[in-house]
Amino acid sequence: MFGLLFFILFTPGVSEFLCTSTDLEMSYTFCDSTAHAFMFNLTPCNIMETDKWKATLNWIPRSDITFLKIVFNIWYDGAKVFHWKELLCSGTDDEYSVCETLKGETLVEEFDIKGSRTNFPKGNYDVVIQGFSDDSEINMVICLNFTMIVKQDIY
Repeated sequence: MFGLLFFILFTPGVSEFLCTSTDLEMSYTFCDSTAHAFMFNLTPCNIMETDKWKATLNWIPRSDITFLKIVFNIWYDGAKVFHWKELLCSGTDDEYSVCETLKGETLVEEFDIKGSRTNFPKGNYDVVIQGFSDDSEINMVICLNFTMIVKQDIY
């Protein structure tokens, strides 16, 4: 069986197309000004026919991941509608595989995203995901800005 590992060194500020369908269009950019060895994939690319997506993340971090706090914000048509913070890695007894990833190592992670709790009305969404290597949210290790366009209401 032949497998292909695919990494792209993204240019800062350039939008990377993720997927499109009759009801959804997604792309992302990096928030910071440094290029990243990063790939993100999402299947299926629709909102109408599923409440669960499969996501694949390939990332080579530029620093060791011993502490990782994620800050997640969503804007809908320009208004902030969601804010969430989660400590994924504290440095001791961490349960996530991203914890303990060393600088220069390849992190490959597959996970499910469940959307059944959220109905996404038609419109434009900006989803900003920031990762910090400290609790004070000063040392950012990654920042992604996803643009999600829901083309039709799911009702």
